[in-house]
Amino acid sequence: MPIRIPDSELRLSFVRASGPGGQNVNKVSTAVELRFDVRQSPILPPPVRARLLALAGNRITQDGVLILTAREHRTQEANRAEARMRLDELVAQAEVKPKLRRPSRPTLGSKQRRLTEKAQRSAAKKRRSPMSGE
Repeated sequence: MPIRIPDSELRLSFVRASGPGGQNVNKVSTAVELRFDVRQSPILPPPVRARLLALAGNRITQDGVLILTAREHRTQEANRAEARMRLDELVAQAEVKPKLRRPSRPTLGSKQRRLTEKAQRSAAKKRRSPMSGE
């Protein structure tokens, strides 16, 4: 079951956005800045928290607060939904446990081929050197 971050753990602030919107851009604060405290969130299990901190990269502050900004749309509601969707996608990615890589071993056939090729290269190089008995 996917983790759903409750709205009570999110802080939203609205700022003026650049981009399309005409004079509306100068008057209305439509861009959304979503803040989520990853380190203090009780809803995230520790492994998911660690993966989310790693995934977020430079969007995390030193205090462990994730900051997402959305300013693509002309309305606050659309930008709010966009920011929320991005947060949900990040959390969903962090929930996926990475596969454990088990290193494979070379097969017997590949070992034998490597050794015969090595012997052939060695023999070819020995044939190039001047003969020592003359």
